[in-house]
Amino acid sequence: MANIQSYLTFNGNCLEAMIFYQECLGGELMVQTVGDLPLADPMPPCMKQCVLHATLVKNDMVLTASDMVPETGLVKGNSVSLLLNCKSEAEAQNYYDNLAAGGDATHPLSATFWGATFGDLTDKFGNQWLINCER
Repeated sequence: MANIQSYLTFNGNCLEAMIFYQECLGGELMVQTVGDLPLADPMPPCMKQCVLHATLVKNDMVLTASDMVPETGLVKGNSVSLLLNCKSEAEAQNYYDNLAAGGDATHPLSATFWGATFGDLTDKFGNQWLINCER
């Protein structure tokens, strides 16, 4: 069965963000920079530290990212959120607290009418997270 993974784009701070997410969520982080490419020599020195592709994996959770901004530039908006479904309320609270550090805890975790514990936040990199735990 096919699945969908989140892919975040940053403007030069992808490594910093992915290390932050690893500290918040745990997991194994794999990073490939432009400088790691076989054809990196003709690239400007400032590009060699940019992340070509990063993957953070913890069990079934996969978060991918890059510094490769399209020619049109990077535009952050509110049309994409990262939904993190948790196995327990304690796990949800831990992730919420970690991800909200330095960001904006817009809606703290609380019981919902649909039978879940739910909250949302914008992290310090401007990415929106939805934290959910079925009760």
